[in-house]
Amino acid sequence: MERFEKFTQLAARTDGFEAAIITSEANKYYLSGIRTPEAGTAVITKDCAYFIVDSRYIEVVENSVKTAKVILQGKLYSQIDEILKKHGVKTVRVENSLTLGEYSALEKTIGAKVVTDFPLTDILAQMRAVKDDAELALIKTAQEITEAGFDFICTRLAPGKKESDMALELEYFMRKNGADGLSFPTILISGAKTSMPHGVPSDKTIEKGDFVTMDYRAAYGGYCTDMTRTVAIACATDEMRRVYDTVLKAQTAALENAKPGMTGAQIDKLARDVIYGAGYEGYFGHSLGHSYGIEIHEKPYFSPNDASVIKEGMLITVEPGIYLPGKFGVRIEDTIRMCENGCENLTHSPKNLIIL
Repeated sequence: MERFEKFTQLAARTDGFEAAIITSEANKYYLSGIRTPEAGTAVITKDCAYFIVDSRYIEVVENSVKTAKVILQGKLYSQIDEILKKHGVKTVRVENSLTLGEYSALEKTIGAKVVTDFPLTDILAQMRAVKDDAELALIKTAQEITEAGFDFICTRLAPGKKESDMALELEYFMRKNGADGLSFPTILISGAKTSMPHGVPSDKTIEKGDFVTMDYRAAYGGYCTDMTRTVAIACATDEMRRVYDTVLKAQTAALENAKPGMTGAQIDKLARDVIYGAGYEGYFGHSLGHSYGIEIHEKPYFSPNDASVIKEGMLITVEPGIYLPGKFGVRIEDTIRMCENGCENLTHSPKNLIIL
């Protein structure tokens, strides 16, 4: 079943659904298969789907989108109003990501009542959470490029090299080897900076005895992947080894025991209990993992606060970490696909402590 139709069927099960307006880039891409970054509006009624787009993208959309009626954008809100009147729509639902300005403009221009609809947003999130075979193939290709990048950068890391230079070399390698782009700005940090989960590469030079944490990801075919590895430069202290081993044990506990039917909070606890039990409570502040796909952070999460039931076919990261301010941090991140009785690890780069 194509995605516009599936969305309409799911939305029709909610009370009073008449029509929806989709404006977010990720959801438009998911439904249509075409990226029209800041342009394009999908209008979906119970009877028909429309894609309104300006002259910059009209030709490619007309050639590619066959499951919606493509309309050249003129006066957008008037065109939306005309569609809604044609289908007798009295109330139209919009995503909760709509800006206040966009919401106000719609309210002032169209005759139908505009409703910010959280169930509508949830339907799209649920559709995107379970990846089909075509999506999985794109993500696996992105992951292969990402892992090749790890092999490459391990040959380049050395004392005296700048973090920023190493990050650029890694990004260039991935782009040269097939990546469409980057899923997220590359994190490549060293030494005491590794205690910052989202530290930014700088002109700091890598030194002997540093940990280097690399959190990076290629994008391919419009889909993301995600991976983190932490390596040591020349040597590692006993404390560094102890923290590294604890993080790896925490990740292994989650990988070996996560199953569909568990909640995100239950799976998060598998890893968190290992870290806290080793005496590092308070040093693992973020969630264990997040779903990913068109966007790098999607729902659901492996998080203490996420009661979502994890389903077969979901792709989620597993990324425990320990961060000791002023000293160092360690994070190890793999991407997994939830299977019938457990999970498939899509990440194959080595996780033993590598000392370069």
